[in-house]
Amino acid sequence: MGDKLNVLVLGSGGREHAIIEACSRSPRLGRLYAIPGNPGIANRAECHKLNAEDGTSIAAFCKEHAVDLVIVGPEAPLAAGVADVIRANGTAVFGPSKAGAMLEASKEFSKNFMARHNVPTAKFFVCRTVDEAQNALAQFAPPYIVKASGLAAGKGVFVEPTLEGARNAVEQLLVRKTLGSAGDTLVIEEALPGRELSLMVITDTKDFRLLSTSQDHKRLKDGDKGPNTGGMGAYAPAPWVTDELMARALREVIEPSVAALRAEKLDYRGVLYVGLMIAPDGTPKVLEYNVRLGDPETEVLLPLFEGDWVDLCWHVANGDLASFEWKKETQCSLCVICASGNYPAGKSAPAVISGLDAANAVAGVTVYHCGTSAQDGSIMATGGRVLCVSAVAPTLEAAKTRAYEAVNKISFDGMQYRHDIGHQVFEA
Repeated sequence: MGDKLNVLVLGSGGREHAIIEACSRSPRLGRLYAIPGNPGIANRAECHKLNAEDGTSIAAFCKEHAVDLVIVGPEAPLAAGVADVIRANGTAVFGPSKAGAMLEASKEFSKNFMARHNVPTAKFFVCRTVDEAQNALAQFAPPYIVKASGLAAGKGVFVEPTLEGARNAVEQLLVRKTLGSAGDTLVIEEALPGRELSLMVITDTKDFRLLSTSQDHKRLKDGDKGPNTGGMGAYAPAPWVTDELMARALREVIEPSVAALRAEKLDYRGVLYVGLMIAPDGTPKVLEYNVRLGDPETEVLLPLFEGDWVDLCWHVANGDLASFEWKKETQCSLCVICASGNYPAGKSAPAVISGLDAANAVAGVTVYHCGTSAQDGSIMATGGRVLCVSAVAPTLEAAKTRAYEAVNKISFDGMQYRHDIGHQVFEA
């Protein structure tokens, strides 16, 4: 058992709230800080309203508050190089360097990285003009996949059933600039049939470990209908992932990916999120890399994590994952996102949330704050995804029952949520 560590978590969403809760369970935890945090995080950590993407001011904060370890939640600070600045000032960081964060910040870089290292992925073209995009689309059959290369907060992927729809997506990004500079370069790729699987790889590039398998639900409405979102719920583990499939994903995707990080000498100490499509014949291919924990997957994975999260992040930040004692998860978890009425199309008016205490009182349930603010003693729904109701239980069925029991205690104007999280398992 090492000394107590003062920890700073960067970010303000449900993922960061789950990280904060996991840190608060650690015997190694000294003081706990968050920048900027949210009302749920504020119950556990001291929140400071600094800019999470300003490495210089965060490095100064770390000196002033004797912070030993920084855990970076979202992708934007990593892409901005915050980890590099903090490390250069002598504080340990769980999160990759700016160069490593390119795996998420640039889909062009990411796809070329996979191609260089023979990591299996969809066939693709990189396009910078409308003409190049038209020529690329002509190489594929529907559905057409058009992706903005830059960071677009989950809104940069278009799956279009018609060529007309795909051309419209190209025009939106390249001509109308609906996502700004994130859409200056496009990746157009073949559609992969199969089931999606998210693998969260903890790595210091020398070694790696996997958190439990999980499955996200991207579509807004029941039955996987409606527009794509940042994620409407998740469950873990994914019981359809066999030992054989896992062995194949490790051999064909994860091991080559970690070896590629080493080969390119990327300073990568944190999470490599590997989004996979598993073909009907069991072939795994990479849909995308992210350079941080997924959201809402974190809200089911960290409640299941049975080790010491602070100690794990400390080992990884110091390039010593090999000596961390890893424990296998024994429980199941399922989470449901409560979103605002106009999500994902637009903003909704702030609304008072009621029932939080009653929901948190349900056995095995934690309500994570994703898009909330505190006003005059009330907790207000102010974001698109507002709350993530997460339940842990011995079985997925029990976790689902608990999660929805808690969801039914919460209300705010316009609240919407899916009623069928985990349907892939329960209908099987």
